[in-house]
Amino acid sequence: MRSISTEAPLFKPDPAAYLPHRNPFLHIDRVLALEPGVSASGVKKITWEGVSFPPILLLEAMAQLAGIAAGQREGEGGVLAAIERGNLPAAVNPGDTVLIVVRIVKAFGRLFLVEGEARVEEATVASATLTLAIGTMQ
Repeated sequence: MRSISTEAPLFKPDPAAYLPHRNPFLHIDRVLALEPGVSASGVKKITWEGVSFPPILLLEAMAQLAGIAAGQREGEGGVLAAIERGNLPAAVNPGDTVLIVVRIVKAFGRLFLVEGEARVEEATVASATLTLAIGTMQ
């Protein structure tokens, strides 16, 4: 029996394959699913010892994953242009695995309206509506 996958052709789970970000600025550990132009999901394992992970970085993780979902082309980059209805937790804790899911709601040329959500187990810990600008960076 053939397996049916919704993943993109030549799908790569390493977010560094899609983004210029590197540690400590890359806030996604693994891309789990990708449907370019539609949606993506990924995970972030919270490993910061002794301090809480800054919740604002969950919005950055959503923006990074949204940039991957928007289907950047070679030589392009993205900018987080706006955050609307951002809802953040007090903190996420070391040892938590955060599932991040983004869905592109609408594209306006090279602008993308994206809904994002971050969950720990079944609890939603952050959500936001983001606007990204994708294009050639000079």
